[in-house]
Amino acid sequence: MPPVPDGLVRRLSADLGNEAPMLLAALDTPPPTSIRLNPRKSGGPSGGLVPWCSTGRFLDERPLFTVDPLLHAGAYYVQEAGSMLVERAVVAAGLIGADATALDLCAAPGGKSTHLLSLLGPGALVVCNEVDARRHAVLQENIWKWGAPNACITRLPAETFGTLPHFDLVLVDAPCSGEGLMRREPVARSQWSPELVRRCSTVQAGLLEHAWNALRPGGALIYSTCTWADEEDDGQLRSFLQRHEAEVLAIDPLDPGPIRGERGLMCMPHRCRAEGFFIAALRKPGSPGPREAAGPCVLEGHRLRPPAWAGLHPALRTAIDRADAALPVTVDGPGGTAPHPAVAFCPEAVDLLRPVLPFTTMDVDRQQALAFLRGEALAATDAAGHALMRHAGHGLGWAKGAGNRWNNRYPVGWRIRTRRTGV
Repeated sequence: MPPVPDGLVRRLSADLGNEAPMLLAALDTPPPTSIRLNPRKSGGPSGGLVPWCSTGRFLDERPLFTVDPLLHAGAYYVQEAGSMLVERAVVAAGLIGADATALDLCAAPGGKSTHLLSLLGPGALVVCNEVDARRHAVLQENIWKWGAPNACITRLPAETFGTLPHFDLVLVDAPCSGEGLMRREPVARSQWSPELVRRCSTVQAGLLEHAWNALRPGGALIYSTCTWADEEDDGQLRSFLQRHEAEVLAIDPLDPGPIRGERGLMCMPHRCRAEGFFIAALRKPGSPGPREAAGPCVLEGHRLRPPAWAGLHPALRTAIDRADAALPVTVDGPGGTAPHPAVAFCPEAVDLLRPVLPFTTMDVDRQQALAFLRGEALAATDAAGHALMRHAGHGLGWAKGAGNRWNNRYPVGWRIRTRRTGV
């Protein structure tokens, strides 16, 4: 592991005084392991409660997650505990269980988007946006496996949403200098510089403007970073509030560990069981108008229309349609229409698919599940048509019958490479 950069050591010493050596020492200790359970699904490792997240759990040791079929089925998400403070920010915004329209502007790899999908109501819509193509692919896999019918995944420039003042909630987990990641990511140490902090601060200011413009009157903005630099955290919001009228919402972490600043909360690993993280919430002035009530999920063409679809602003519906962002249910190929890989994880979509494209359900044990996740065919007798492979009650993916075997249709990019099966 490279050393913590001298320039950062000097700044932390000036900012924290006698606490700086404790923080620097903590950066050389093993990071904790934590997961967040999916309330729509059962199973997953057990552990101690993360104080600020009802579904967050600390694990005593880090298992080999790759060979746990329940991870691939979306029963839980491996996530750093500090990031789970999003739950307390949504509480501060008064949106727990609300059928709100939300935007995660910088969504990859999907941790905070999946969290929003669990925190908001069944009639909510969460637009998960990531402009980078490689990171967008990772986001798709994680969102699809979470199995919520009310997510749309886009790859649009942030300024696109600035012309759509329609959202009740916008989350900006901004690209940052990554100071808070220095305990577990060597690249965070090697790439840091004061210039990187300045560049990130400029990018963040632009993202905040687009996010603010995307909010409805009365909507809430959640802003977070994984850094301790004032220019990217409290100082960034200080500048923003000089340009915009907004109410700073008080976030209660339910724990004394996170440090309460003037506008937000900050985690430091010598103070709490988390990596470096900053989060704040603001409310836009005004009162939102009424929304049309959410309807049921509907299959339209190859895609699922989420419950909130009818109530969306026409311009937002058009943007989502152009991005092919709603959950894909079927796909046309050389062999005809087949289930899309994403539909396996979403019970509502599976129910809509059944009368359109009948299929068999195959319950598999752990060893069979791992073989399927590696891309192997499974032995069968008189296998025909499409089959949903299911483990512990959760969909894993699709197979196609070929007499004495089920041919694997699990996406190549998702397949596990390790042959080890123990944990």
